[in-house]
Amino acid sequence: MSVPLLDLRAQYASISADIDAAIARVVESQYFILGPEVAGLEREVASYCGVDHAIGLSSGTDALLVALMAYDVGPGDEVITTPFTFFASAGTVSRLGARPVFADIDPSSFNIDPNAVASALTTRTRAIMPVHLFGRCVELGELVNLARARGLPVIEDAAQAIGAADGAGRQAGAIATAGCFSFFPTKNLGGFGDGGMVITNDAELADRIAVLRVHGMRPKYFHEVIGGNFRLDALQAAVLRVKLPHLDAWSAARRRNAQRYHALFDEAGLNDGRVRLPEDVPGHIYNQFVIRVDQRDELRAHLSAAGIGTEVYYPLPLHLQDCFRALGYAPGDFPHAEAAAREVLALPIFPELTVHQLVEVVRAVAGFFERTAVARG
Repeated sequence: MSVPLLDLRAQYASISADIDAAIARVVESQYFILGPEVAGLEREVASYCGVDHAIGLSSGTDALLVALMAYDVGPGDEVITTPFTFFASAGTVSRLGARPVFADIDPSSFNIDPNAVASALTTRTRAIMPVHLFGRCVELGELVNLARARGLPVIEDAAQAIGAADGAGRQAGAIATAGCFSFFPTKNLGGFGDGGMVITNDAELADRIAVLRVHGMRPKYFHEVIGGNFRLDALQAAVLRVKLPHLDAWSAARRRNAQRYHALFDEAGLNDGRVRLPEDVPGHIYNQFVIRVDQRDELRAHLSAAGIGTEVYYPLPLHLQDCFRALGYAPGDFPHAEAAAREVLALPIFPELTVHQLVEVVRAVAGFFERTAVARG
């Protein structure tokens, strides 16, 4: 049986009538940029996350960028983040002329280690940007206290984590100073193209971001600051407004699938060190279900041949990327991030997966280890 890594068609089939009606509503209005659909989504996401303000933006990357711009991050500044994440976390820092400073991860969660952050602080640190990776919240208490003592903002990169919660039940993105979401189609709440959002309880910050997203313009054709074109399309907002009420059910289905994986891997005798499963902690919404294996590339090739979709998030840590060579980092600087990059493999986890498909994935993984054992004699 072929099992894709993600099947967005299955999700669309369940809500197609509502999606089509929402798109038709926007087309009929001919109001395609910002406007009432975006304002409606902003109210609904703010309410969902329990914050006062939400500002719709053109992508998750632009959400990070504009949040940094709102804090006047620029040349000579440093922003501490993780080397084990999608490029945008550090790329947005560099785009503003600032320096991304990396801190190693906790190997059990893949999230940034607060102790490593404390060691990376300097007098040039302007912000801390933790990433809630794969849908699991960073436990931010220690980081927030560390930042507050130094008057630093904590910008949560929650691109993979809308609907996730930390150990205290607080929503990802709503824990620290500001939270940034991505609505890329593969996210747990995904649009039909790019989209993003910043959420915050800081009215002044929200106002500044809203101005920055329209070229720093207020009123029309009068520019307070130099911003950019970071506006959210009304079509994306309309699609997301249909999807948002389903998000908790979809997240619950992902958690059930993760728990089934744990049971199936236990039954197969594979949860013995050969396959290291993600910790099933409360609040994890599994944007990805990421295992660790020593023979990652060989297992991935075996699963591909069996029709099982997988992905590697991420094969090369950011500190070793060519474009960051001038930062001066070297192999071995962040051993936990480098080990994760060698070992991680994402398995299918989307809400519509059937039990039979989950069984097929685990059977294929077991087949790889059986074949490997035979080959070794």
